[in-house]
Amino acid sequence: MTAPLDSAAVAQYLADHPQFFEEHATLLGEVKLSSPLTGRAVSLQERQMEVMRAKYHALELRMTGLVRHAEENAAIANRFHGWTQQLLRTHDATAMPSAVADGLVKHFIVPQATLRLWNVAPEHAGAWFASGVSDDARLFASGLRAPYCGPNRDFESVRWLDAAADVRSTALLPLRASGSAFGLLVLGSNDPERFGATMATDFLVHIAETASTALAPLRA
Repeated sequence: MTAPLDSAAVAQYLADHPQFFEEHATLLGEVKLSSPLTGRAVSLQERQMEVMRAKYHALELRMTGLVRHAEENAAIANRFHGWTQQLLRTHDATAMPSAVADGLVKHFIVPQATLRLWNVAPEHAGAWFASGVSDDARLFASGLRAPYCGPNRDFESVRWLDAAADVRSTALLPLRASGSAFGLLVLGSNDPERFGATMATDFLVHIAETASTALAPLRA
C-alpha cells in the first residue's frame, strides 16, 4: 500500500525537481489556487504573477523609504555645513557662544537654543554664558554619556531658555574637553515630538563635539 504524500513531501519533491512543470506544462493551466486579492480561483501562473507583483511592490516601498531617508540625511548634512561655516567665520571667542546657539536656531530651525559654560577663563566669568549654573546642573551634564532627548522634566537647564516659551521637548547636549564636561547645550521646542526619546542622536553627537571644539578656547 502506498503511503499518502503530505504537503511538505510534495513541496520538497517540487523543490528537488524544478524541471517538473517543464515536463508537465499543461498542469500550469489546470492547477487552481485561491487568490488572496480577489478571492477567485486563479491558475498557478496567475498566482505566481500576483506573488511577484507583491514582492515588487514591497521592494518599491522599501526603495522609497531609503530615498526619503537619504534626502533627510542630505538636508541635515547641508544644515550642519552651514552652521560650521558660521562658526568658522566667528573670530571673536566671546562671540562664539552666541554663534553656536543662534546658528542652531537659524540653520536647524530649532525654536530655541542656549548654552552655559563653567570653569571659563577669568575674563569671561561675567558673561551671560557663564552665569547661573548650579552644582546640580554641572553634575547632571557630567553624568550624561550621550545627548538627552525627551520631554521637559523641569530641568534647571531648560530655564535658561526663554521663560515665556512653553518648552515641551528638549535636547540636552554635554560639552566636553579632555573627557570632562565644561558646559551644556540646550535645545527646546513647544512640540512634544520634536525631540522624542526615540530619535536618533548621531547628528546631535556631532553637534556637541563641534560646539565643544569651538567653545574650548573659552576655558580657563
